[in-house]
Formats: sequence, structure tokens, C-alpha cells
Amino acid sequence: MIRAYDVETVRAVEQAAMAELPEGELMDRASRGLAEVAAARLADHDGATVVGLVGAGANGGDTLFAVAHLAEAGYPAAVVLLPASGRDGVHAAGLAAAEEAGTVVHVAGQDPAAAQGAVAEADVVLDGIVGIGGRPGLRPDAARLVDAVDDDAWVLAVDVASGLDPDGGWRDAEGAPDAADAGGPTDDDAVWADETVTFGAPKPVHLLPAGEAASGRLTVVDIGLHLDDVDAAVERLTHDDVARLWPVPGQSDDKYSRGVLGVVAGGESYAGAAVLCTTAAAEAGVGMLRYVGTPTPTALVRQAVPEAVIGDGRVQAWVVGPGLDASSGDADAEAGAQLAVARAALASDLPVVVDAGGLDLLTGHRDAPTLLTPHAGELARLLTRLDDGADVTVDAVRAHPLRHARRLAALTGATVLLKGATTLVVTEGEPVRSQADAPPWLATAGAGDVLSGIVGTLLASGLSPHDAGSLGALVHGVTADRVSGGGPLRALAVAQGVRATVRDLLRRGRSSPE
Repeated sequence: MIRAYDVETVRAVEQAAMAELPEGELMDRASRGLAEVAAARLADHDGATVVGLVGAGANGGDTLFAVAHLAEAGYPAAVVLLPASGRDGVHAAGLAAAEEAGTVVHVAGQDPAAAQGAVAEADVVLDGIVGIGGRPGLRPDAARLVDAVDDDAWVLAVDVASGLDPDGGWRDAEGAPDAADAGGPTDDDAVWADETVTFGAPKPVHLLPAGEAASGRLTVVDIGLHLDDVDAAVERLTHDDVARLWPVPGQSDDKYSRGVLGVVAGGESYAGAAVLCTTAAAEAGVGMLRYVGTPTPTALVRQAVPEAVIGDGRVQAWVVGPGLDASSGDADAEAGAQLAVARAALASDLPVVVDAGGLDLLTGHRDAPTLLTPHAGELARLLTRLDDGADVTVDAVRAHPLRHARRLAALTGATVLLKGATTLVVTEGEPVRSQADAPPWLATAGAGDVLSGIVGTLLASGLSPHDAGSLGALVHGVTADRVSGGGPLRALAVAQGVRATVRDLLRRGRSSPE
């Protein structure tokens, strides 16, 4: 699992480490690690020259020392100093080390043309403008230098790409600047790095929609911080976590102990949703599957998933909503009977996954384990309906996804899985989970129905909504990536690929060293 820590936690842990180490040891470890990565990228891209963009503070010091190490290794190196006070505004020891190693020094405010020219010629650019103390946005002078970077250069952000909020909107952003929790920066707001070299541990911005894309590849340099006893702000499950979390049956298990899942999905207008959801549940290894639907989807499920038992009955968990039309029961008796089961499931004390049309049946707080799986539009409509006086737009949710997911979790007592390129799983009292395992091709009709079947299976097996949501999102995304192979995919192909994905991830876990 990847764990990211908020800025206050990182600062406290760094202070504790510095109290036990010789002066400058942490910066030496960070700068040497940064220099090693930069040298590797120069080799990867047949590059030679490196330029560091240096601001005030510790990140500027890391950059200066790293450039000094590279210059000593024989790379043509330069630094551009951004503070208005020039040499007096940067880390003194780092600047001395860089100059002693033969680094060319440009002061941006004194000769901007020379500074921009040096940046334009670099094969690798180190972004050390600001670090974890930075605020969203770039100053105009910094933006001009960033614009001068050649399109073919490799941009290495030092700890955090400049212009991003290091906490990435992890905190409650009510009243904060709009950029603090944004769905992502624009080209002019921040450095868009090819890679971020962060020290000790990731920060929330590296795993959240507000900064993941601009952070690029994430490389963590171990500088000896002790983080085992502090709480993470954001977590991300990796492939190796599947074997630890996935419910694997034992010799004494039967279909009932493995989990019976009830699915209320599909209707005469969206019959395919029922097939996608039940197929995914069967492929994910559900112990037993019950399906409740109207005639057309029922006939399709009988054919596509013959293992399914048709009709209401005893279950351990429910999936309510994929392809469900909450208004159809007013005119159709069979649809009305289906909706009655859906409402009974929501009124029960059983765990429930609520998706799509089922979200329209949600009336407020639910005490039993609940996993809501909206996309941005559905979340906006839910908040507008459930939050007194709110008028939430889909654009607002896209701009501030974490803030709005947290608000819905607070109103409903549920875990909220907000679907997107980066899927957020939010449970009050737990670290935010962030998964980004799927290719863009997964943005296709029916993909959410497949996800509901996977997470429903996990919920029926006894996993918490938090684990079921994040683990299901990982497997859903990995399956889509495998099925796509870099090209288009069908939601049904994703559903049918779940079994092989889970098998291979479990096999990977069994073969991994302890």
C-alpha cells in the first residue's frame, strides 16, 4: 500500500529526525537521491545538461546540492535563482557547493534572457521553486521560466511540483482558495512534471485529483523518516494488496459462508445493466447470487448467468440500482415489485451497494454498512437533494471532488466511492483511498454496472465498505487495462475478465517474498 502524509505530519517527523542526526544529514540524503534520479533520466533520454530552478527554502537547497553532485559527476550544469534578492535569497551552503562544483549560476531577476536561454537548453530540469510550504499557483516570473522548458526535456519536480497545493485538498477546504481542492491545475497554474522525486513519503497531492496528473511518475527517496506510528492522510492499494484483502475461501467454506449477494438491477429500459452487474459478481467469485428484476432483464440474466437464483430471498448484502428506473413503478406492476425489494433492502440492516437509479431512492442517513458509487453528476444531484439549501453543480464536484465526497459521506453515514479517472473512496474516520488503475478507455457505458457487481461481491463476503470499494476499484481498473491492451473495450469484456485478473493478482501475492 502507498501511504501519503499531510504536510504537518511530515514536518513533525522531519524535525524529529533532524534532532537525532548530524546537521544537514537529511538534506544530504535528499539531494543525493535526487541527483541519482536525475542522472538516470539523463541516461534514459541520452541527455547531458541539467538546470535547476531554485527558490528560497529547503527545496531550493535540495536542488542546489543535487546540481552540485551532478556537476561533480561531469554533467554540464546550471542553476537559475528565482528570489528577488538573488544569491542572498537561497540556501547559502547549497549555493556555495554548486559554485564550487563549477555550476553556472543565473539570477533570473538580473538577466532574464540568459536564465530563460539556459532553461531552454536543458535536457533535465529540476523544479525546486517551492516545496511543501508552497501555495497554489505560480508567480509570473516563475511561469515564464517554466514556459521556456523545451518540450523534449525531462522535468523533475523536487518533492512537490511547484504551484500545487501539497495537501491536494485533503483538508476540509471550506473557505479555502478554490485552487486548494481543485480537480486539477491548468498549464499556467503549476509545473507539469514528468516525474516527482519526493522525500520520505508521498504527500496527498501526489495521489489526489488535484495534483496526480501534474506530478507525473512518482519516485520516493528514502531519507530515513520514521512514519510507522503516524496516520496517513491518503492511501492507495497496489497489486500486492489484493492477496492480503481478497476473500479466498477455505476448506470449510460453502456458498453461504462465502457470501450471498442480492442484486436489484436493470429494467425494461436498461436491461443490459443487470447482465453486466451479475456477470461481474459471478466472475468475482460470489458464493451465491440472487437476482430481482423485471421480465426482460430476468430472461437475459437467466441466459448469461445461469448460476443466479431468480427472486427475492435471504442474502448477506445487496446491490441496488444499476439500470434501475426509480419512477417506473408508478405505471408498471412488475417494476413496482422490483422497486419494493430495492426499498426494503435500503430499509434493512444489511450492507448495501447503492448505484445509479438506487441513489434516487436514498433518503438520508443509513446506519448499516453502505457504499454509494456515484459519478460526479449523480453526486451533485444527491447533495442538492439531501443537503438543505445546497445547489451543487457537476462542475463544482469536478472542481472539488474530495470536498463534495466528504460532504455526502457526512450526510449519509456511508462510504462514498466517487468514480473518475482517479476514484476516491471516502469514509468518515478513515484515510481517503485513491485509486487510478484504469485506462481512459474505461469511460464507457456499463462500466459502473460492472464495478457494482465486483464491490457487491466483496461486501457480501464481509469486507468493510471502505476496503470493498477501494479493492473493487483496483480490480476493476486493472481488468480494464488488461482487456483494453491500449485500445477500445466493452464493459461486458471487463466483466468477463475479472476472474482471470483476480486469479493472477492472487498468484502474484502468493509468489511475492514476505
